[in-house]
Amino acid sequence: MVIYNVTLSVDKSVNDEWFVWIKEHILQVLATGKFTEATLTKVLVEEDSGNITYAVQYRAKSRQALDKYYKEDAEKLKADGLKRFADQVLAFRTELEIIDEYSVTYKQGCLLKQKNI
Repeated sequence: MVIYNVTLSVDKSVNDEWFVWIKEHILQVLATGKFTEATLTKVLVEEDSGNITYAVQYRAKSRQALDKYYKEDAEKLKADGLKRFADQVLAFRTELEIIDEYSVTYKQGCLLKQKNI
């Protein structure tokens, strides 16, 4: 599985408007059918610029699905954000390959199970 990660530095002056927009945008990206889920996170380390930083991680169904997203959907979906927010939101994108996943389950402080997913 591949994660398409978009890290965004948002100017405080547009943060509230952008936050409403990004939630709709994530749904539009998921509606392309190329991803199985998305996670919106806030980066807790403050920037010197005073901007607020977020990351959106989209889980692609496959490498081929991500490539198809780039070819069929990415430019159109990016254009809306650029039109609305121009240079008030800076984004950079990375691709991450999941090598292995792990999880644990605890109940009342006791380890119930460990699992390599």
